[in-house]
Amino acid sequence: MCGRNALFATQEDLEKHLEAEVVTDGGYVPRYNIAPGEQLDVITNRAADEIDQYHWGLLPSWADDPGEGIINARSETAAEKRAFRDAWDSRPCLVLSSGFYEWQTRDSGPKQPYRIYREDAPAFAMAGLWEVWEGEESAIPCVTILTTEPNDLMQPIHDRMPVVLPDGAEETWLTAGSDERADMCQPYPDGDLKAYEISTHVNSPDNDGPSVIEPLGHEQSGLGDFTSG
Repeated sequence: MCGRNALFATQEDLEKHLEAEVVTDGGYVPRYNIAPGEQLDVITNRAADEIDQYHWGLLPSWADDPGEGIINARSETAAEKRAFRDAWDSRPCLVLSSGFYEWQTRDSGPKQPYRIYREDAPAFAMAGLWEVWEGEESAIPCVTILTTEPNDLMQPIHDRMPVVLPDGAEETWLTAGSDERADMCQPYPDGDLKAYEISTHVNSPDNDGPSVIEPLGHEQSGLGDFTSG
């Protein structure tokens, strides 16, 4: 799954890399610890040249009460699920990231958080679906992040990972038909991602600064014990 995100590239780098302009009310604010229920920076197929912010947690249009929403959707079954079916057919989006966080379950002690990122890019796009939930007094643009099976890097950390799109595939994701998009929902090549342990400082969304991404002091944190061979 993907339960925490970050986006702290400069606005200039972000707009250049994604070929889109920030249109968010209040402007772009770098974030190091974005939690479900907060705002994610997205590019939708409705406005492929704009970076806007949507509520993290998809709210099905038929829901009576908005609630918190659904933060992740399994790409393998999204087309079949009532909550995602319409969005899968016609509302793909890009969820922008400078790296996401995942927690590894261990035999003893608390879960260990990791930061997973791309060393070669200031930001990248994860595959998502968007919706607009309409209530009597308000409308809420919202988004969920699609997940897939883990690659070799992610497997010892968690049994799911977000669908990370390769550079150059962003436009295809926004314009392709549902069958082609289904074929794109593959584990990202593990050689292009990096992972390292971070402190439990990330556990609280109130901690939202550069200290969140500081490594514990030993890069890769023994992941080679799981992935060698």
